[in-house]
Amino acid sequence: MEKGNHSEATEFILLGLTDRPELLVPLFAVFLLIYGITLVGNGGMILLITIDPRLHTPMYFFLRYLSFCDLCFSSLISPKMLLNFLAERKSISYTACAVQMCLSIAFTDVECLLLAVMAYDRYVAICNPLLYTVTMSRKLCKQLVAAAYAVGLVDSVINTCFTFQLSFCSSNINHFFCDIPPLLALSCSDTRINEFVMFAFACSIILSSFVSVLLSYVYIISTILQIRSAEGRHKAFSTCSFHLTAVALYFGTLLFMYLRPSSSYSMDTDKVASVFYTLVIPMLNPLIYSLRNTEVKDALRKEMNKLLTNS
Repeated sequence: MEKGNHSEATEFILLGLTDRPELLVPLFAVFLLIYGITLVGNGGMILLITIDPRLHTPMYFFLRYLSFCDLCFSSLISPKMLLNFLAERKSISYTACAVQMCLSIAFTDVECLLLAVMAYDRYVAICNPLLYTVTMSRKLCKQLVAAAYAVGLVDSVINTCFTFQLSFCSSNINHFFCDIPPLLALSCSDTRINEFVMFAFACSIILSSFVSVLLSYVYIISTILQIRSAEGRHKAFSTCSFHLTAVALYFGTLLFMYLRPSSSYSMDTDKVASVFYTLVIPMLNPLIYSLRNTEVKDALRKEMNKLLTNS
């Protein structure tokens, strides 16, 4: 790839997680297992919420779209990553790289916004229970999900266009998928505008979503502490604890990735952090929301009993 002429680029080489050959097969096995659990967990969650009428509530409406987002996000990254563990030539076309970056940014944003919306849903349910049904109408729920996807798409298109206007000095991406920071590291061009755009969107979407979640839970916890019965407090906390767990895992990783000083960037560290928010967290989310939620467990038990009875 000639310096200063990005239009001649036809492909990139993904260097992956490691250059140690003895680790490739074990890593392939580990990430194949992770991807399999992700497919089964999120696919099962979508199916369960769809077929069980008891789960046709706003919280599970958002959870279904969160599972869909996780399923798509993992499927965008995992197959190519798994193939590259075993392939001699770990290439990705210029167009495929742009598409992968665009969609990965979109799904990252959508997940952030959905987690914020789910926090607002819990705020209304606990702090204003008498107005919950009216406030969280089906129309509003659909509008919130549509807005999350629209914002994610706008951010992804803008960042991808800015990134692929650059000239690249090398075709070797020190990462396992096409992301903004490793591509900026390859650029021969001035990337200050790109860094500003990335930081601006990260602040406006990731940070604002995180702050919204924190504010929602400040009010939620304040309301819970005013409940007189210990049983009532425990029930209220249990309905929120699984969501807080997912939020802490996801936003903690993203804030570390995109909102720390550029001088502290380390591609090796970034690759480990990226594994968490692209592959591990999509696997953990359905486990967190099912194993710590009695309604989901009851619905799953009911459907399993139906299957066993019919068989």
